[in-house]
Order: sequence, then C-alpha cells, then structure tokens
Amino acid sequence: MSDLPPMTSVKRWLVTTNHKDVGILYITTALFFLLLGGAMALLFRVQLWEPGGLGILEPVQFNQAVSTHGLLMVFWFLSPIASGFANYLVPLQIGAKDLAFPRLNALSYWFYLFSGILFVLSFFQGQTYAGGWTLYAPLNVPMYTPAMDATAGNNAAILALTLFVMSITIGSVNFLTTIHRSRAEGLGLWNMPMFTWSWLLTVWMMLFAFAALLAALLLLSIDRLFLTEYFMTDQGSSLLWAHLFWFFGHPEVYIVFFPALGIMFETFQTFTGRRLVGRKWVIIAMVLVAVQSFLVWMHHMFLTTINLEIKTLYMATTIGISLPFDLMVFSLIYTMVKGRVRFTTPFLFSLGALVLFILGGITGVFLGAVVLDYEFRGTYWVVAHFHYVMVSGVTALVAGLYYWWPKITGKMYSEALGKLNFAVYFIGFNMLYFPMFLAWETPRRVFHYGESAQIYHQIATVGAFVLGLSFLIMFFTFAKSWISGPTAPDNPWEYSRTAEWAIPSPPPLENWDGRPSYASGRLEFVDDSPAATDGGVAHGQGNTAEASVEHEAEHADHASIWPFGIGVGTFVFFLGLSGLTPFVANFAEGTAEPPEGLVGFETQPDIMYPVLIALGMAIMGISLFQFGREKFDAPVMNIAERWPFGGIGNTKFGIWVFLASDVIVFGAAIGAYIFMRLHMGWMDWEFDPITMAGLVNTYILLTSSFTVIIALVMAERKNKSGLLGAMGATVLLALAFMGVKAFEYTQKMGDGHYWWYSIEYSIYYVTTGLHALHVILGVLVALFMIYRIISIDAYLEDHRPVEFFGLYWHFVDIVWVLLFPLFYLM
Repeated sequence: MSDLPPMTSVKRWLVTTNHKDVGILYITTALFFLLLGGAMALLFRVQLWEPGGLGILEPVQFNQAVSTHGLLMVFWFLSPIASGFANYLVPLQIGAKDLAFPRLNALSYWFYLFSGILFVLSFFQGQTYAGGWTLYAPLNVPMYTPAMDATAGNNAAILALTLFVMSITIGSVNFLTTIHRSRAEGLGLWNMPMFTWSWLLTVWMMLFAFAALLAALLLLSIDRLFLTEYFMTDQGSSLLWAHLFWFFGHPEVYIVFFPALGIMFETFQTFTGRRLVGRKWVIIAMVLVAVQSFLVWMHHMFLTTINLEIKTLYMATTIGISLPFDLMVFSLIYTMVKGRVRFTTPFLFSLGALVLFILGGITGVFLGAVVLDYEFRGTYWVVAHFHYVMVSGVTALVAGLYYWWPKITGKMYSEALGKLNFAVYFIGFNMLYFPMFLAWETPRRVFHYGESAQIYHQIATVGAFVLGLSFLIMFFTFAKSWISGPTAPDNPWEYSRTAEWAIPSPPPLENWDGRPSYASGRLEFVDDSPAATDGGVAHGQGNTAEASVEHEAEHADHASIWPFGIGVGTFVFFLGLSGLTPFVANFAEGTAEPPEGLVGFETQPDIMYPVLIALGMAIMGISLFQFGREKFDAPVMNIAERWPFGGIGNTKFGIWVFLASDVIVFGAAIGAYIFMRLHMGWMDWEFDPITMAGLVNTYILLTSSFTVIIALVMAERKNKSGLLGAMGATVLLALAFMGVKAFEYTQKMGDGHYWWYSIEYSIYYVTTGLHALHVILGVLVALFMIYRIISIDAYLEDHRPVEFFGLYWHFVDIVWVLLFPLFYLM
C-alpha cells in the first residue's frame, strides 16, 4: 500500500506513516490523556478540601485517582506530546524527507495509543492500579496488599505501561537513526536547531532509561502473572525496585524537560530577534546533564539503608547536575537582555516556564541535601517541587503549541485569547502549587492532614479548577482558530530561524520541492534532476515540469496498514495476559510445591483471557508476516550529513542502537541477580544447576554463530543452496538449544523446584527464560528469511539482511556466554 488517502478520510489516519501525520496523532492523543489525567487530579483535589476528606472518594478510590493521575501525566501525556512535536518538526528542521523507518514510526504511535486504551480499560477490570505512580515494592504486588487483589485491572495497568515503553524504544531507535544519518548537506551537529538538539539528547536518554524501566516492568509483570518472587521477598526486594525504577526515574525528569527547554530556546531566539547567547556552551551543558542524569538516582533513596558515604557522594552529584542548568538559565536571561522582546503568546508561556522552573530548581536543592531530605521526603514539599519542575515543562509545551500552530494548521489564532489563556494559566498554576510549600508537613498521597493546613489545601483546590479553566480557554482558542481563524503566512514570526518556516503552512506531503542544502552556509533548495540542468545542479525553489513528473514517480511510500494490525494484535495479546494470574495460581495450587500463602488471588479464572491471548498472537503473526512481505519504499537521502556514522547504513545503525537498549535490559536482569545474591549472601544462594545442560547449550549456541557467519558468506557468493543450508542449520541448532532448555526446566520442575519455589529459582527461570525468548524471536525471523529465500531468491543480490540477522544472533549468543558462568559455574 503506497497511496495515501485524503486527510478527511478515517482510513488516512489508520494507514499513514508520514511523520507529520504521526506527529498530529501523537499531539491529539496526548491532549486527550491530559484531560483524563486532569480530571483525576480535580477529583482528589476536591477530596482534599477538608482534613479527612470530603467523602466523595473511598480510600482505595483516592489512591486510584492519585496513582492514575501520576501515571497518565508522566507517561501518557508529557513524553508523547513532545514526541508529537519531534515527529512533525525534527525532519523539517534537519532537512529530511521523513524519519528513517516510517512504518516503525507508525507502529510506535499505535503501541502508544493501545497502551493508553489498555490502561483506561483497567478501570473496568476489577479495579486499576492504586499503589502510586512510582510502583514501589512491595505495594506493587498483591502478596502484601490484599486490598488491591490480583485483579486483571491491576495487571492491565502494569502491562499497559510495558507496552508504552516498547513504543518509546521503537521511537528512540528511529529518531537516533534519522538525526545522525539524515541531516541535510552542510548541516553539522553543532549547527542543528536547538529543539532538534534537545530532542537528540532526549532520545539518547530515553534509549537507556526506558530500557531499565522495561526490565523492571518485565520482572514486575512476571511476578504478578506467574507468581515469581522478585518483589515479594524480605531479601532486598524493595531496594531492588527502587534502584531499577529510579535509574529510569531521574533521567525521566530531563527526558520530560529537555524538549520543553528546546522550545524555550527556539521561542526566545525568535521573539527577542537574537541568536541564543552562549549557544555552544548551552549545548555542552545539555550533554553534561544528559550524562549526569544517570549518576544521581540514589538521591531518591536517602531514606533507605544505603550507607552514609554513598549518600554523601550522591548528594554531591545531585548538586553538581544543577550547575549546567544555571548556565542554561543565564543564557536565556541574557538573550532577553540583549534582544528586543516581543511579548507574543508563545513567548509569554516560555517566559512563564523559565520563572516557574527557577523556583522549582531552587526548592529542589533542599531535597538534594541528605539532612533536609530526611525532613522533606514524603511530604507536600516534594509534591510542590516536583510539579514546579515538571509542569513548568508543560508550560513550555503549551508555548510550543501556540508557536507551531500556524505551521501545522495554516491558521492564525487570536492573540487576545492566547494572552488571556496565559494569564489564567499562570495564576491557576501558582494558586495550585505554591500553597503546597506552605502546607509542606502534609504527608503525600493521603487525605488526612492537620487543620492548620486546611486553608492552603482549599486555595490549592481552587487553583486546580482555575488551571483547568486555562486549558479550556486554550482548546477554545484553537477551535476558534481552526474554524474561522485567518490564513497563516508561511512564516508569521519575523525572526524565526529554522527550516520549517521556509516552506508552506501546512507543509506538503513530501516536505520539499528540492533537496535542502546548507552547503553554501545558508538554506537553499537544490534541484538535482537532470531535466532541470542538463546533468548539472541548479539552486532555487523551482522545478521543471519534467523534474516534477520524475519526482512523483520516485516518491517514497507513506501508507501501510500493517503497523496498525501489529498494534491491534499486541493490544489484544496484552489484554489477554492481564487475566492470566488466576490460571497460574490454580496450577500452582495443584503442584507438589505450591507457593506459601497465596494472598489476594481470589479472582476466578475467566476463559475469555486465554482466548484473547490466542487471538492476539494470531493477529500479530499475520500482521508481522505481511509487514515483512510488504514492498515499502522508505525515503532515502543520497546526499546527507552523517558524521560520525557515515560508514554504516540506516538499518545497521538502527540495529546497533536497539541492541544497546537490549544490553540495558539484560544488564538490569543480571544486575538484579547479582544484587539479590549479594544481599542474601553470595555463598548462601541455594540453587543446584544442571551444569552439563548449560555446557551443552553453550557449545550449541557458539556453533550456531558459526553457521550464521557461513550464511553471510553464502549470501555474498550468491549461493542459494548454501545460504539455505546455513540458515536451516542455525534454526536446527536453536531448536536443539530450546530442547535442552526444556529438558532442564522439566527436570527442575520434576524435583518440585518451580519458579515460585524461592527467589533463587525465580531469578534462574526468568533470566534464562528472557534469553530463551530472544532465541525464539531469532528462530521466527530466521524461518521468515528461509521462506523469502525459497520464494523469491531473497538476499542473493543484497546480503545485508543476513548480516543484520547475524548481529542480533551474535548478541544473543554473547548474552548466553555471560549467563552460563553466572548460573551454572558459580
């Protein structure tokens, strides 16, 4: 499928892979989740009107409202709306035709949408998750919170978050490949627009931070669905979750704020008419923050049993990470001082974001000090600080909506309404959050507090409704603009300096009439068609009729239904998984070694859930197969800036980036094993491995690496039978590996050592099972490649897919080489 239906057609939005369409889908969906999360906030703010609660919510309902508000805002609103801006604008700003992998871009969106739908459905499956947005152990497992029960709704919320993280990972790989390999000629990294720079660093942080969260969620999901014991023991389970979560959680603050910061940089430059002061130093400061963000996570754990020396070290890193932000703040201030400010709606929101962020940053310094953190942790001081930082980012994102609205829609909005929107927003924001500093002694996540704090909570509740009103004004402003607003010029801002303002509003499907180039030091559009210059190169906006015809004949595809199909199948599969726990509990009860004290597992099995699992797998299988068969021509930039990755292609670079995230997933799983074993005592670890089985499987996988190499050699030689034989041998060796693994698991279960038997066996089954899952996925890919070789003589003219498969397979083998000594020799 290549023809893209008109924008008024529903089919257009189901099949589109165009980056601008996907960006619009992200933005509109994120705004829906903003409204849903905001409604949850208004509910619990009304409950907080008086000490002990107003009575509109039961305690568990209050916990659900607080938890879902946090999860929706942090995950389903903040990052996705920034991703929507990036989808729409980054290719335009760097001169690309589209993202490197358009179908994966669409798949990323569908995973995001269906993850949100799954989360909403959790409300109708018993009850949704109520343990707080940080999902702290042991509150995240039913074993210690029987009031939560092991309902499908609780499981669905966790699985929805897992699906969301999968969406983020796919998007991160896509953006990193695009920005590093598809920049217009002459556009070096240093010269990229500041929004693109902020997004590049954001997706690098996303790649590693969300991989750690994915590992944590996989372990938690397996605990809930299959009754393993990662977060149910007294052997450091709570600390393990805190380490895994906050390794993600603190970079997440910058993941959320960096796109907002990029918008502030762009709008400050545009509306002061001045280049950003100290631009290169600002870029260096952002790089330092991105790196340091992974070195401060333990400041969220000052109240745990970590020794004082380590706490002191992390106090120093926490204070240290504020220094680059000081540079960025002063850069924005000096840009204003040296420029001529135009107080438009986008600039007002950006300026407001700067003011609010400064206050949020100052109050955060208190929490970075160990002694003060002992007093403030778990109070409304943290709530106020957190929102002054995170929602200051929202303020800048609203600035982005106003700034790029004319480009996206081709319509101008009312400046009077926009400024009214800002005034109501800024008043409501501070009415809502500043009183929380004054009521700081209130414990967070409860509706009981001292009567002296009542006036502050009442002001905050009024402020919440004022802030909500500001968003209604924003939606009204945009709706009025869309229906009856004046037509926007291509560039409504006098001093804008990025490439998206050099093309029509809204931009055409293919973005450019010619090839964007900065080779001369400024943006030009080059016509490379032979018809235009008799073989030469012409500069300018125009194309000849012949060139236009040739361009249309060679245009990239923009439509595919299969990303949507994969999204539907995955959604149905995850929905089915959410109701699996009762079946596993019944099975466990019937074994010789049932788990001790199954608490909170009273939910009865429902046959609907296994049916959904089977249906989801079928839809996924068909869609993935057709996705692989579909002829889809992604846009290719033959002339582009690719330093420092000019020597490898897009797909190969994308695979390397994906494997880098997979290293973090396996690293977290292996790290969990080492952490729990050290906590218990290395020599007290009671696990009896079948060493010979592990040794045999090591030889099998090492041999399979050689057969993959042989397959690549055969493909390079265009030897079809040799290629088939080598790929077939790889599959047979993988099946042999799985056979030995099945024998090993059967032996252990025959001895009564199931995965719920102890933490030692939980870790053994899950870690080796995660590796086995990678082997199974590799086998499925290899079988598809064999089908392609037989049916269309694939990979004989272009052997690169065999090489790419080899990269994945060698990675899987290397992981086993690490697992073998850890689980079988130690």
